Amino acid sequence: MKARIPNQGGGRADMMRKLQQMQEDMERVQAECQEAEYTTSSGGGAVEVTVNGSHEVKSIKIKPEVVDPEDTEMLEDMLIAAINEAMRKADETTEREMGKVTGGMNLGIPGLGL
Repeated sequence: MKARIPNQGGGRADMMRKLQQMQEDMERVQAECQEAEYTTSSGGGAVEVTVNGSHEVKSIKIKPEVVDPEDTEMLEDMLIAAINEAMRKADETTEREMGKVTGGMNLGIPGLGL
């Protein structure tokens, strides 16, 4: 015996339109997230890093008082911490915004960025 699924109005053509709209929305959101800039700091604001959603470092600002030629390791650690946090922030924002479009579905469809 075959199970019948009630007609929810629209059928295959309606579903294809909805999928197309979802794909367009996903592409738009992904482009917006890639262009957006994410700024974080470390060392109590001594180092500030800005990256975009494509993981490109756009700027690094260092307060002069933290530049100690005798302790470059601390500055290096602050840079690494700020860059990693900015990248994490970019990824989390992209994931959250894409989840809004897909309704939380993990589509895993090649080429759709999920």
